[in-house]
Amino acid sequence: MIDSKLVVKFLRMSGRYGVISSYGVLSMMACGPARPVPAAPTPPPAARPAIRLAVIPADSDAFPRAARAVSASLSSAQIAGVGATAVSKVSLEVVQLSIECVDPTDACYQAIGRSMSANRLLFARIDPGVTRRQLRVTVTLYDVDAGSAKRTAAKLFPTEDQAVEGAAALVAEATR
Repeated sequence: MIDSKLVVKFLRMSGRYGVISSYGVLSMMACGPARPVPAAPTPPPAARPAIRLAVIPADSDAFPRAARAVSASLSSAQIAGVGATAVSKVSLEVVQLSIECVDPTDACYQAIGRSMSANRLLFARIDPGVTRRQLRVTVTLYDVDAGSAKRTAAKLFPTEDQAVEGAAALVAEATR
């Protein structure tokens, strides 16, 4: 085998180096170390599936205007991380009856969420207060995957008119 350094030295001395210098460079490149193999690109991290929210409207025979106001606020609520929102056509009580689970427990709320293919539930309960005109509104954002309420906001309103006025603020408090 011929030593490439001796060939280059010979060519320089003979004055022929400029004419065939590209051959010398090529031969040196061919004899050089191999290039490192580039690492395979790492795949992007798996995207978390979008959170599906099921909104269940409020229902109250005793306080229908408050129920409409609360339901409208629930339907328009914006929650971070939610990819899809579905608004139920029936109230919480009807959904509970349909799955035969009427207790206000975590197990029942999980069953409701699973039956609606949701990761989160947003619903409200309207209960009568101590006096005939009072009503208690409780808004809950429930995490079906964790099996517990994420946030709950409740307020006792002296009248239905005040409940209508305060519905949006109460829903905002539960969904912030």
